[in-house]
Amino acid sequence: MAYVLVLYYSRYGATADMARQIARGIDEVAGMEARLRTVPEVSPVCEAVAPAVPDEGAPYASLDDLRGCAALALGSPTRFGNMAAPLKHFIDSSSPLWLTGALMGKPGAVFTSTSSMHGGQESTLLSMMLPLLHHGMLLLGLPYSEPDLLHTRTGGTPYGPSHLAGTDSKLPLSDEERQLCRALGRRLAETATRLA
Repeated sequence: MAYVLVLYYSRYGATADMARQIARGIDEVAGMEARLRTVPEVSPVCEAVAPAVPDEGAPYASLDDLRGCAALALGSPTRFGNMAAPLKHFIDSSSPLWLTGALMGKPGAVFTSTSSMHGGQESTLLSMMLPLLHHGMLLLGLPYSEPDLLHTRTGGTPYGPSHLAGTDSKLPLSDEERQLCRALGRRLAETATRLA
C-alpha cells in the first residue's frame, strides 16, 4: 500500500504527538497509510553511537523510507527559529535522492512545536520547506477553509500545523492543534492519491 512518511524529531514528546495526529488523518484516506519514522540524536562526541532501534517510539528513518513515500510530512521542534539538528542532519544526508530526483513531484508539508507563542513557529516551518523545494517537492500548507485555523488560541499556521508546548514543554495538544494536524494528514494523503 502507498504510504505518507511522517518523519520527525521530538525531544520532549510534543512533536511526536503531532506526528501521531497527522498519521491519524492520513489513515482516514482509503488506499493510503501513514509510516511514522524518527531520527536519532546528534552528538558532539564523535564516538557516540545511537542504538539501531530506539528505546521507544517510531523506528529510525532510512533513505529508503524517504525514497518510497508517496508524500512527506516533516516535523521538528523549533531551535532558534529553525529545525532541530538531528532532523537537519538526516535531511542533509539525502543528497543521493536529490541526485536521482526521487522526491520530485511528491507532496510535502511541515509541522513544528515551540515552547512560546512567538518562539519561531513560522520561521521554523519556512526553513523546513527549503530542502523540500530543493528536492522538487510540491508544498502543501493549511488553507483557511480549516475553521480551526481561524479560531485557535494556541498553535496553527497556514504554513503547517504548530503547537504551543509551554516553557516546561508539557502542555498537551489543544483540540484545534489536533484537528489541524489531522487535516494536514488528510490533505497530504488525498493529494498524493490524486497525483498517483
